[in-house]
Amino acid sequence: MQEAANDALTKVKHTTLLKEMSSADVIIEAIVENEDVKKNVFSELDRIIKPHTILASNTSSISINRLASATRRPHQVIGMHFMNPPPIMKLVEIVRGSATADEVFATIKALAERFGKTVICSQDYPGFIVNRILMPMINEAFYTLYTGVATKEDIDCGMKLGTSHPMGPLELADFIGLDVCLSIMKILHHGLGESKYSPCPLLVQYVDAGYLGRKSGKGVYSYRASPSNGNPRSRI
Repeated sequence: MQEAANDALTKVKHTTLLKEMSSADVIIEAIVENEDVKKNVFSELDRIIKPHTILASNTSSISINRLASATRRPHQVIGMHFMNPPPIMKLVEIVRGSATADEVFATIKALAERFGKTVICSQDYPGFIVNRILMPMINEAFYTLYTGVATKEDIDCGMKLGTSHPMGPLELADFIGLDVCLSIMKILHHGLGESKYSPCPLLVQYVDAGYLGRKSGKGVYSYRASPSNGNPRSRI
């Protein structure tokens, strides 16, 4: 097993220069979840890569059609959303834009299966499949906390033991990143135009305060090494 891992590592090359990707047949973009930044990268890549190269995005919610519009090859742009963390999670969500060619879909599906992943396919709608369902649930958990229905511990315990979820929704939000959750809720709200997708004010408050979850050391829960003074509060 270690020998195979070492062999794989010898084939990995890193670079900070987009021009070094000019010979690739498939490029999977996994940068910050920001539409303008992604479109800029796609536009730059489109000018330097080979005519047949496929551009795949790991976006969890941004429209594939809008990303494709930044290129001259919309038929070769596709969503390839790996669940986090990719080495552990078995699912890949493939998202077809309006112009995505059948052969491009077939190539990316085969590639995901070579990675040992299970593939599901979504059309290009806000949130796709997983986040269209998951993020409103997380948002509702924040509303449940915000309105004082229950403590964060009881909300998470209820969903873990009552619905067999491996993580409670608030714990999961911390793991994903509260800023990411808020960004996706904004995309759902803007794209679908329904009030039920309006981000919970408590989620907004946490992000404004810099409480982003595990990556910042504090979110709904605290992950800092030193214990804080006093009892933790359920809301800001």
